[in-house]
Amino acid sequence: MDDGSMTEASGAGPTRCGFVALLGAPNAGKSTLLNALVGAKVSIVTHKAQTTRAQVRGVLTTGRDQLVFIDTPGVFQPKRRLDRAMVNSAWTGAGDADMVALIVDAQKGLTPEIEVLVNGLDVIRQPKVLVLNKIDRVRRETLLELSSKLNEKVRFETTFMISALNGDGAQHVVNWCAAQAPEGEWHFPEEHLTDLTLALTASEVTREKLFIRIHDEIPYQATVETEAFEVQANGSYKINQVIYVTRDTHKKIVLGAKGQTIKTIGAEARAEMMELFEVPVHLFLFVKVRANWADDPERYREMGLDWTK
Repeated sequence: MDDGSMTEASGAGPTRCGFVALLGAPNAGKSTLLNALVGAKVSIVTHKAQTTRAQVRGVLTTGRDQLVFIDTPGVFQPKRRLDRAMVNSAWTGAGDADMVALIVDAQKGLTPEIEVLVNGLDVIRQPKVLVLNKIDRVRRETLLELSSKLNEKVRFETTFMISALNGDGAQHVVNWCAAQAPEGEWHFPEEHLTDLTLALTASEVTREKLFIRIHDEIPYQATVETEAFEVQANGSYKINQVIYVTRDTHKKIVLGAKGQTIKTIGAEARAEMMELFEVPVHLFLFVKVRANWADDPERYREMGLDWTK
């Protein structure tokens, strides 16, 4: 929700601002960790892999330090144009940051996906840290062995063992990143928690509810766009959104019997928006079939992804 202005803290001493890329395989817990680091929900979280499609920045400003955590799409073997754009976005985020944190699901361990990430980190010159997530589900001996193997492959500055779901260990990550942040002006106003606009935040909220509700029937063949976001005279928000799917059968699934599924998705999305925005929200959802939305450059621009051939 950046307005383009930069802010500097009042008082003596220089401010610091550091960008931290969160890199990992799909479902490593990057979005959950981002929310834990910022202390608020800024990235959608589902049990479905590859939910994050573009870079989402969460902003944490404490004292004279501002940290911008970049939740990148999970790195995996791309098969489609959308896949390639997502993976490219992840590596771009890592290359542009001041620091890179490799998030590893400790339960899954050293998977082929992690091997790909480790190899890719060779060309990343920024300081790198290892974050082993979901440690509450793994024996200590297994964690130490995994940490040792990964540290043999990459020169990590340090290793953190955390549980992003309950926040254990997140503050240690924040403290280390703050100590490494370079001096400089803040990139976001102090009160900002993310760089997403209100309209994009609303789209992400609905997309999360959509994926949670129908993730088995429609794997990735759906996206959500906010077509209109109006602030009413009484301060409430009127939001019109379109859920794009690729087939008529998918549209029927999203609508549900007698429209019940989309009503549930809308109710859950509206409730979360009201909590996030702290104003009344009037949400109107529509479902449209667009067979080739995943091959439309405009859709990529909406998602903040680069169009790749």
